[in-house]
Amino acid sequence: MTIRLPDFKGGVRAYEPRTEPLALTPGAPFTSRTVYSAAHVVADPYADVSPDAPAAVDWDATLAFRRHLWSHGLGVAEAMDTAQRGMGLDWAGAAELIRRSAAEAKAVGGLIACGAGTDQLTGPASLAEVRAAYEEQLALVEASGARAILMASRALAAAASGPEDYLEVYGHLLRQATEPVVLHWLGPMFDPALEGYWGSSDLDAATDTFLEVIAAHPDKVDGIKVSLLDAQREIDIRRRLPQGVRCYTGDDFNYPELIAGDEQGFSHALLGIFDPLGPLAAEAVRVLDTGNVSSFRELLDPTVELSRHLFQTPTRFYKTGVVFLAWLAGHQSHFTMVGGLQSARSLPHFARAYELADGLGLFPDPKLAEERMKNLLNLYGVAQ
Repeated sequence: MTIRLPDFKGGVRAYEPRTEPLALTPGAPFTSRTVYSAAHVVADPYADVSPDAPAAVDWDATLAFRRHLWSHGLGVAEAMDTAQRGMGLDWAGAAELIRRSAAEAKAVGGLIACGAGTDQLTGPASLAEVRAAYEEQLALVEASGARAILMASRALAAAASGPEDYLEVYGHLLRQATEPVVLHWLGPMFDPALEGYWGSSDLDAATDTFLEVIAAHPDKVDGIKVSLLDAQREIDIRRRLPQGVRCYTGDDFNYPELIAGDEQGFSHALLGIFDPLGPLAAEAVRVLDTGNVSSFRELLDPTVELSRHLFQTPTRFYKTGVVFLAWLAGHQSHFTMVGGLQSARSLPHFARAYELADGLGLFPDPKLAEERMKNLLNLYGVAQ
């Protein structure tokens, strides 16, 4: 059987799907790396909401997907940008997501870390208001029992006049934190409102400020998540971290080499691409746990083409591809997203994502994925 897929030139071509998935089974947590998958949320397709209304979440399907990730030994990075923070999921929805996921993690013994930001601020804010917003979210995450990830803040980027404001705000928060947190540097390719974060558009200067925050409070920083899609910069930052502070790669373009590391160290992982790659990524890391770097790379390197496709510019819409693949894989019954974001990518983009994911054996039921892809193609007028 073949499927007719649109290409990027306005034509249609035949593709023959694979018939068997990869044989990937749940397994134990990892020993050599700490690995989080930033997980998506599942919308409630029956809710009568508009794109700018508060998100309607299917909580059962959302939590079931997190149990899927935990079953393969992955940690869950909750309420991050993959969960559409600031792109369909408001603070009220994120707070409920954090509470529910943290309780589920406790019930099943799963590793979890949750994003704390300032997205309850919807207009111009002072630095004092930014601090208070961060404090509110940090308190909720800590009360849930999860590790906090201090997310980059649009409000802080707008309010700060220079590096000294970042040093003051982050220093204040780190002094308040009861447990070590993860600091997240999200680049403007993921969110244009974060241009000039850490007080400068010069990445060398911004890096110095970022590292100054960590150096002043190394006991309060579990690690950093770097999402700049620049492998060499991440390596340079990693080598300058105080002892005991981890680097969690957020580089969805170069993750295999960064996780594998070099003679001077390696990165742990906190990645959106590990949402669709979860079982395969887990298998690769367990191979790495044995010290077999070459076999780890053999498993993970072929996934980079799919990741680069999903994260192509405009990068912030990668969530659409992530949810699309979750639907094809059978993790949810529909392809609907909060905020109507299912419309953010083109049909040729979906077709290529399907082809790449199918080629990797990511779909537990290839026939189901084929049927769902054909339904979408028929809906768009590509007769099968």
